[in-house]
Amino acid sequence: MSINFSDIKIEVKGIKVDPKLFTFKFSCLCNGECCHYGVYADLKEYERIISIKDEIVELMDETQSTVVKDWFEDPIEDSDFDSGVAVGTQLVNGKCSFLDKAGLCVLQKLAMKKNLNKWEYKPYYCILFPLTIYEGILTIDDEHIDRLKYCNKYPVNGESIFEQCKEEIIFIFGEDGYETLLNHKKEILEKFNSSKENEA
Repeated sequence: MSINFSDIKIEVKGIKVDPKLFTFKFSCLCNGECCHYGVYADLKEYERIISIKDEIVELMDETQSTVVKDWFEDPIEDSDFDSGVAVGTQLVNGKCSFLDKAGLCVLQKLAMKKNLNKWEYKPYYCILFPLTIYEGILTIDDEHIDRLKYCNKYPVNGESIFEQCKEEIIFIFGEDGYETLLNHKKEILEKFNSSKENEA
């Protein structure tokens, strides 16, 4: 009998965690392909980005719009965001308004230029991908992965998305939360491998 992931309950720091993170194989060889579709930002993240608009404009190239009103869509209500409001980034020339022609995010470039954490200005859900939080559960953004041409299409090793996204998971939960998930991983993999042996 195969393992029933719905029977496994994991929660770290108030966020439920999909156990499939420990068994879903993943690798990333693309150059910002996921960014071509844009991302939803929390209202507070949107306001912070707007507050540094002049610095952002300085780093943009000819494929991007320096007109601030071109950067974001209209706000919508969304309970998965802390403020309860999400603001999507617009697509400019077929890619996120903040993605330059080299496939680099100008928000990240600005943070690094200022010797800050590279994710200082990036929206939370942008940092998370290929993970996402849906209805309070940290899970795999497989819907977005599946529509991309290169993301996870050419796996180069047998690592799980949990291993590949260590940096992102530590960003969410901290080192202690990551260690907690490592313990869960051991338990999940034992059950998973046992179920595969029983099916053989």
